[in-house]
Amino acid sequence: MFKKRILLFALALAGAIAALQLTRGTANEAPIKPPPYEPATRDKDGLIAAAGLIEAAAENTLLGSPTSGTVAKVHVKVWDKVKAGDPILTLDERDLRAQHAVQKAAVSAAEATAERAEDAARRWTGIKDSGAVSASELLSYQMAAKEAKAKLALAKAQLDQTAVLLDRLVLRSPIDATVLQVGVRVGEFVAAGAKAPVVLGDITRLQIRCDVDEQLATRMREGLPAKGYLKGESSLAGGKDRSIALKFVRIEPFVIPKTSLTGASIERVDTRVLQVIYQFDRPADRVLFVGQQMDVNIDASQKAPGKKELPTRGAGPRRLRP
Repeated sequence: MFKKRILLFALALAGAIAALQLTRGTANEAPIKPPPYEPATRDKDGLIAAAGLIEAAAENTLLGSPTSGTVAKVHVKVWDKVKAGDPILTLDERDLRAQHAVQKAAVSAAEATAERAEDAARRWTGIKDSGAVSASELLSYQMAAKEAKAKLALAKAQLDQTAVLLDRLVLRSPIDATVLQVGVRVGEFVAAGAKAPVVLGDITRLQIRCDVDEQLATRMREGLPAKGYLKGESSLAGGKDRSIALKFVRIEPFVIPKTSLTGASIERVDTRVLQVIYQFDRPADRVLFVGQQMDVNIDASQKAPGKKELPTRGAGPRRLRP
């Protein structure tokens, strides 16, 4: 019994010493400094909070390949400015080049055959009244000339077809844009219809694609004013406003599954969202990049001037009861 008391006393003493050491260690820790930017907060009631993704003004163009092949040359790099029609990638064209040379020689041979057949038909047609050639023989010469001419047209069409296929191996920019991403290198294989190897976009002006939760979609109307905040900041330390004024562009009236998750613990993968597009000018004091996330507050507290509310389910003309 006496030994048990000593053991309990020793355990209590060890626990007290450990607690003392722990409190002394935490007391010496430096206090955590406040963040330089205040997080985005709701400054008044009636706001719709949404997560937005910055993209090019006319949406990002994912350059695809109409055919599969190995990359032979990459003509651009990131940040290059290109015009519509400028080459972006060139796929391996050696097979088609060889086929093009064969078909070009075939056209030359078909031209010679057609000239010879037309000359024979012309000469025999000139002496048909002399009786030196029968009507059936004359017809065979004329048909041979016609057949040679058709074969020449076929050879030229095949040559033009190969030229088109060769041109399709050079992927060109469809718009005036800036190269945002190059995801392919020389020697890599590009599959038709696969992930776009190059992303283009006109970033002289930017737009933001806002994801409004479907539960808040009924409050959304055209022309509502909105403000955007870079992720995690609403004002500088000292009270300077960091909001970016947004200009309404359109509402895409098709609710889709949410693909751009913000990482919040309350988000679900099966959330569906209504996408709203806003445009904005680049701020002079900050550098923004395509693909960057923003917090957006849409002011739904007042009716947008000159805009009609979106129809809601079950809405319709009311009938007066007699």
